[in-house]
Amino acid sequence: MVGKRRKARTLAFMALYEADVAGHEPGTVLERLLADEPLDEDNASFARDLVAGVQAHRQEIDRLIRRKAPAWPLEQLSPVDRNVLRLAIYEVLFDNRVPVRAAINEAVELAKRFGSDSSPRFVNGVLGSVSLMVTR
Repeated sequence: MVGKRRKARTLAFMALYEADVAGHEPGTVLERLLADEPLDEDNASFARDLVAGVQAHRQEIDRLIRRKAPAWPLEQLSPVDRNVLRLAIYEVLFDNRVPVRAAINEAVELAKRFGSDSSPRFVNGVLGSVSLMVTR
């Protein structure tokens, strides 16, 4: 299950990243990615829920990123870091399907795979601060 959930998260991240960088509609991007790398319906639904959830809460998530990483203006963050944080903050604060630590660990793994050498540490630090807001 973890491998398939990780793949679903990765596809959700890729859709959010492309939407952010290229201005494409994230749901359409995700459907294209799912056509290329199919998932079972449960995990495809999970990926769709992640993308839709980030989009629905994006303003609130972005305000939180600005508050928790004030030295790094949101617009100046790398698109990888920005979208890994958006995805993880959505999971931590709004989705509630996985334990907070699991969501943070998955985000750090995405940052390691797609980000710069400093991305995992940065993402972990911001999410550690965000996780203090959660009581579960």
